[in-house]
Amino acid sequence: MVLKKLIVGPIESNCYLIGSETTGEGMIIDPGDEADRILNSVKELGLGIKYIVLTHGHWDHMSALAEVSEATAAEVCVHTDEDVSIPARSPSGTPGSSSSAAHWLRGGDCLDVGELHFVVIHTPGHTPGGICLLGNGILFSGDTLFNCGVGRTDLPGSSHRQLMDSLNNKLMILPDDTVVYPGHGPDTTIGAERRTNPFISG
Repeated sequence: MVLKKLIVGPIESNCYLIGSETTGEGMIIDPGDEADRILNSVKELGLGIKYIVLTHGHWDHMSALAEVSEATAAEVCVHTDEDVSIPARSPSGTPGSSSSAAHWLRGGDCLDVGELHFVVIHTPGHTPGGICLLGNGILFSGDTLFNCGVGRTDLPGSSHRQLMDSLNNKLMILPDDTVVYPGHGPDTTIGAERRTNPFISG
């Protein structure tokens, strides 16, 4: 598996490039800023981008979306409960305004990139349509779970109760050795967060 993390934008959001070494298909998670840098990395890795996934719709995770979407013609994937404006495309796939480029997700949906298989986990709390992607022993957790932290719940549309439910009943049931790639900050594991994260109930 090809996996590269780019730290982008003024509040250092994590953007991930994932790809199949077999097929060259790729996926971008959270193009938060610095579109040129993201696209240059895609070119360097030799990936053909199939999906652009938004873990949620906050500006720091999607400020480069329009430019990256236009350059790659990839499907933009976002949960149905997320209130977010997606760049439109014409039926031919070129930029336009006649049809939406969004691939609307629900919990349990699957996204395949070559031989790589990822399952969508709906994790509301930080935002109503927040998601995580699970597959191949790793979890892309967006702003649901951080290294020794969790997403904010003092923002419009957020819910502390929902976030705690998402954490304890959807993420903490995963194996301890699941590697977590969050929306901000360093990588971690489910086991480490279960033991040391002060927001996790055990």
